[in-house]
Amino acid sequence: MDNSPPQDDQGQPPVPAPVPMTRPEAAPEPRPTPTPAQASAHAPVAEAELRASDADRERVAELLRDAYAEGRLDVDEHAERIEAAYAAKTLGDLVPLTRDLPSHRPVSFEKPPVDASAPRPTGPVQLPAREEAPSIVAIFGGASRKGRWRVGSHLKVAAVFGGVEIDLSDAVFESPEVVIDVLSLFGGVEIRVPENVSLHGGGIGIFGGFDVKEQTAADPYAPVVRVKGTAIFGGCDAKPRRGKKLKEWVRKQLGVD
Repeated sequence: MDNSPPQDDQGQPPVPAPVPMTRPEAAPEPRPTPTPAQASAHAPVAEAELRASDADRERVAELLRDAYAEGRLDVDEHAERIEAAYAAKTLGDLVPLTRDLPSHRPVSFEKPPVDASAPRPTGPVQLPAREEAPSIVAIFGGASRKGRWRVGSHLKVAAVFGGVEIDLSDAVFESPEVVIDVLSLFGGVEIRVPENVSLHGGGIGIFGGFDVKEQTAADPYAPVVRVKGTAIFGGCDAKPRRGKKLKEWVRKQLGVD
């Protein structure tokens, strides 16, 4: 029996030490510096640059109606500012329209807090009156304008081999006087006004008829509608619509019901 110590195997390479499983921490990558355009994109928007809502435009229009009723604005100034108010895109466009008025009160575009104890309106919500073009044309067809729309100081109507229907019963008058200039050529124009406004005018009928049933309202501050023009081989008929009374107009701010 050989009792000598065992000999190491010749030619065998040494066993390497075990490699740890964790990776060395990498250095943090530098964050890119934001460009001025990126920084401005996240900057808060100034109040003057905020988009105006229909309620904002109506608040400014109400102030302008007050100023007109008090004689601070003439007809042209009122019409120009009203048009600018309803065309405003931002709150900054609305502020200059009332800045020079002595009775100007700062227009707040912030919504007041909701009072839970305040009674809620039970009637239908009154939508803002829509803006319409100052002219109506019907050629070999028909056109009508009715409902809740804003009527200015002048309206041109042309009916050529067609018909036009105008109903001012629910319109919002923005001027104390409305002049409707009519041309009816082989066509017809029908105009209806509320029974509590004044209606005057007349026109020329050439192989046609031009009929305006005039009336004078009892309220001296009520709007006046004047119809004029020409009907050639056609007709124009303007008269009050019984049972319909105007509820909104500029001079109502004086407190006359």
